[in-house]
Amino acid sequence: MPAPTISHVILTGALIAVIFTVQVFYFYVVDNIWAEMTRRELKELTDYVADTIVNLYFLVNATNTNPVLTKTLRLPLDVGGSSYTLQITYNQANDAQTVKSALTSKSWLNVTSWLPRGLKVDTGRTQIVESNAKIVVAGCQLVASNIRVWIAYEG
Repeated sequence: MPAPTISHVILTGALIAVIFTVQVFYFYVVDNIWAEMTRRELKELTDYVADTIVNLYFLVNATNTNPVLTKTLRLPLDVGGSSYTLQITYNQANDAQTVKSALTSKSWLNVTSWLPRGLKVDTGRTQIVESNAKIVVAGCQLVASNIRVWIAYEG
């Protein structure tokens, strides 16, 4: 019966170590690709909401009256297989700054899209919405020479 030589034992051990190492790095690369794709989807989502708010702002700013303009947003139910939140961030003076989107299960995965200066946030309306089957609207209104914006559930 042939005896295994030391080189065969070393080679077998090295081969097993390489197989496990490749699996670990493979999962790391797959997770990074998933995070990057999810980040891009969230960026498209925040850009869509920010662009909608800017379009409403231009429409309100172009009228002589002060109508309440709202637009129903077509939002996906999930991004990257996870639920997400959308919100308008603002400072202490209620100046709207950005539209921020983040996954609820992984809050470190978030993106923002900037809003133009001069918009105020209507704090009386909901500013944070979560992904679900409810209808979400973006709104804009001229109130006492301030243009107020919001995102909220319809109804």
